[in-house]
Amino acid sequence: MTDISATEAARSFSRLLDDIEHGGRSFTIVRHGRAVAHLAPVPSGSGAAVKDLLRAHRPDPAWRQDLDDLRSILDVEDRS
Repeated sequence: MTDISATEAARSFSRLLDDIEHGGRSFTIVRHGRAVAHLAPVPSGSGAAVKDLLRAHRPDPAWRQDLDDLRSILDVEDRS
């Protein structure tokens, strides 16, 4: 991962995005000598990979009850 100053990242943001998107490069943004952020390609995945992952694990019969328990403690906010 290449270090780049915050100033340089701001000045060449479009080029950074091109390097990330097309070159698969990653960058660490450094400000005042400290790493403050990472810019990296988004990991890709597919629906088939998700299905394979879900099939690899047995269903949890308690999950539905856990979900209902969580929902019961939520406060619903009226946004109308």
